[in-house]
Amino acid sequence: MTRKGCGICGRPSTRLTHRNMSRLLIKLRHAPDDEIQEIRGLLREHRIDFYETQPGPWGISSPGIWLNDEHQYDRAKALLDDYQENRFREKRAEYEKLRRAGLQRTFLQNLLEDPLQVILYSLIVVLILYFSISPFFPDD
Repeated sequence: MTRKGCGICGRPSTRLTHRNMSRLLIKLRHAPDDEIQEIRGLLREHRIDFYETQPGPWGISSPGIWLNDEHQYDRAKALLDDYQENRFREKRAEYEKLRRAGLQRTFLQNLLEDPLQVILYSLIVVLILYFSISPFFPDD
């Protein structure tokens, strides 16, 4: 931190300014726990200083990983981009493997396993669609 002089008269100011601002690296809302753990490990492995914010009690604020030093952002972002690309490839290959083996759940399997739930959810979707688009088609 440095002390900054007054912009008008040049006298020393008592206000402190920060050289490095924190910068958001990634939002964690809806991120799986295993992915969050892997990102933490990646940042620690490469000695990138970070902290996390948690969601608020009412879910209004967004959880995220922030970098303490914004000068590390480009390096951290490149590491994160590589990690996410590799993770996507791994998860896609895992999905394809399950699909080929017939182990990936399908709509028909869900319907046969729990028909009441599937029908109820389908009706809710239809109702939401109806109430969403019905104002655009008024009755004459």
